[in-house]
Amino acid sequence: MRLELVERPRSGLWNELIDRYHYLGYKPLPGAQLRYFAYAGEHLVAVLGFGAAAWQTAPRDQWIGWSREQRQRHLSAVVNNARFLILPWIRVPSLASKLLGLAARTLPGQWQARYGYRPYLLETFVEAERFSGTCYRAANWRCVGHTQGRGKLGDHRLGQVPVKTVWLYPLTPDCRQRLCQ
Repeated sequence: MRLELVERPRSGLWNELIDRYHYLGYKPLPGAQLRYFAYAGEHLVAVLGFGAAAWQTAPRDQWIGWSREQRQRHLSAVVNNARFLILPWIRVPSLASKLLGLAARTLPGQWQARYGYRPYLLETFVEAERFSGTCYRAANWRCVGHTQGRGKLGDHRLGQVPVKTVWLYPLTPDCRQRLCQ
């Protein structure tokens, strides 16, 4: 298996696959981002997208233990797995967790090559009523709690979006210490 960075000429295919087959559809990822095609041999099996972290989410922020000032300084070192789609005709046991593991190993170096710094932590949000997060658990991500339904930018109107479970994957053993500097 391998991950291939999505470059401009093939960006339209990534967007189309997400729009057609992902339950959230296509929306441009905010800020810094890396998007991938995942292949098993020569067969396209999945697409993944990573972008800017949520501005604030209590479960993540409590797990890290950072102050508001530390969050402002180091939020860019947290990367959000915003889209993950195994194509609907692909049926391979454990594929999702293997791809998440591959992404966790691949992304830090490619992020540094593109943006000049290495991230310390991955996050994702799993819609609690739709999914249980089994593939994240199998890939050693940690469920740290639930959102309050405020959306990515922390709008103060509750119930704006569905409640989601918050999953984290440390990219370095000392990620909390680094994020709290």
